[in-house]
Amino acid sequence: MRHALYWELMEDEFGSARAASLHTDLALSSLGSRTPAQAFEAGLGPREVWHAVCEAAGVPAERRLGRDKPHSTPL
Repeated sequence: MRHALYWELMEDEFGSARAASLHTDLALSSLGSRTPAQAFEAGLGPREVWHAVCEAAGVPAERRLGRDKPHSTPL
């Protein structure tokens, strides 16, 4: 998982403002009491951080790969 996908998933699930807040403020015991931002600085990968956020926030398993988006139809 790339950082760009992490942010896409965060913003899809929580909205831009809350995603940014969770990224800098939510200390996660599964990440050694680090925030997601601190976990990235410590070298943890986006997938591990995303799963930790999902667990802490109670994101259902069916939404952990992102929300379904409508497909664009050709004109």
